[in-house]
Amino acid sequence: MLKELGEFLKENRENQGVSIEEAAEDLQTEAIQLENIELGNTRAFKDVYILKELVKQYAKYLGLDSEKVLDEFNDFLFEHTSKISLDDILDAKKKQEPKEEMKKITSPYTKERKPRKKIPVRFFVLGGIVLFIIVSFFLIRSVGSHEKKVSNELLPGVYEVEELV
Repeated sequence: MLKELGEFLKENRENQGVSIEEAAEDLQTEAIQLENIELGNTRAFKDVYILKELVKQYAKYLGLDSEKVLDEFNDFLFEHTSKISLDDILDAKKKQEPKEEMKKITSPYTKERKPRKKIPVRFFVLGGIVLFIIVSFFLIRSVGSHEKKVSNELLPGVYEVEELV
C-alpha cells in the first residue's frame, strides 16, 4: 500500500521535472529519505510520525492534496498495525514495562517532587529548649556585665578608697 503511494509521489515529481536531489534540498532533508518514501521502505525510518510528516511535506511540495495523501498513509498504517496480533502487543508491553519504570521522561521545566521526610515533634521541642538556654545564657551574661559597668560608674569613690588602702 505504501509502495503505491510512493510510486504516486515519484510519478508526480518526475512529471514536474524535479530531481530527487532538488526536492530533498527544498524540503531540507536527505535524498535517501525521499527515495525510501518512493520505494515504500518504512523500515528506513525510526519513527512513523517523522515519516508521516515528511510524506505530508512532500505531498505539499509536489502541489498535491496533502490531506488525501495523508488519508492513504493512515490507511497503510491501520492496515499494517492491524496485522499485529493482540498477543504480540501484550508480550511487547510486558517486555517494555520494566524498562519504562527505569527510564522516566522529565522535562527541564518541571521538577519531580520528592516526598518530604517528617521530622518528629520531639526534635522541635528539644531544639526550642536548647535555643532558650543559649539565649538565656547570653542575656544573663549581658545583664551581669552591664550591672558591673553601672556599679563602677555610680560609685567611683569607693574604688579610689580601696586602691589607697
